[in-house]
Amino acid sequence: MAPLHMPVPTTEMLLATSNEFYLKWNFPNSVGSIDGKHIRLKRPSNSGSMYYNCKHYYSIVLQGLADPRYRFIAIDVGAYEKQSDGGIFRHSSLYQLLSSNNFNMPNAKELPLSDVELPFVIRGDEAYPLFSYLMRSYPRRQLFESRRLFNYRISRGRRVVESAFGILAGKWRILNKPIETFPNMEDRNVKCMCFAQGSHRQRRFR
Repeated sequence: MAPLHMPVPTTEMLLATSNEFYLKWNFPNSVGSIDGKHIRLKRPSNSGSMYYNCKHYYSIVLQGLADPRYRFIAIDVGAYEKQSDGGIFRHSSLYQLLSSNNFNMPNAKELPLSDVELPFVIRGDEAYPLFSYLMRSYPRRQLFESRRLFNYRISRGRRVVESAFGILAGKWRILNKPIETFPNMEDRNVKCMCFAQGSHRQRRFR
């Protein structure tokens, strides 16, 4: 059922998503917002500290790329807390597709009311690396007014992925407590929950 509920996004779909981001969040040339969420686990047997995170519980990480309607365009499940969000992204299939130009990203486009042409991007927080296809916030240290304004604009639209995680946990209340299953089985459970989020414009990446 994965190809039905999470198909490969086409260029036309990403353009439509970008238009919605601009209308709702006033940020042009954006096709999605990315972040990670911890999925609590009961300690797996013989795992040592492998799944133990800095928040002092066991978990795997769900990395999600969401559209402005709080639906997942792409997900990656199963990373450990030992990796940062940026490290998880670099080891994901989404990164491979973006870096090899196989994600069907639209061609660069002029910004509204401007003759400046810029590429389409996804948006992340400070934990993510900066690429031509990934826009992140400026570090919080030494912010001056124009950078502070930019961070505000980028964070407004980036909140959609946090809201998508909130909707997911609100619908599937099992995510609010440690889940008693093997990590590889939990990967499948979380993917199914994301498929059921309501979007038919998604893709699974692992």
